[in-house]
Amino acid sequence: MSLKAIHLVFITASTALAFGFAAWALTAYANAGQTGDLLFGLGSAACGVGLIVYGRYFLKKLKDVSYL
Repeated sequence: MSLKAIHLVFITASTALAFGFAAWALTAYANAGQTGDLLFGLGSAACGVGLIVYGRYFLKKLKDVSYL
């Protein structure tokens, strides 16, 4: 497994974790109404979007490098 493939696995896992935490925090905000939960949820969603943008940039930059 190449460094490119491992990097993509970590980007994908980090994106899923960021959106999962955002969903959990926003659900907690809906139940309890604390401002901190809202900020954490929105911040995590923004990080998830940022990771998607970074992943696309990474794939374009290394399109000629093999996955093996």
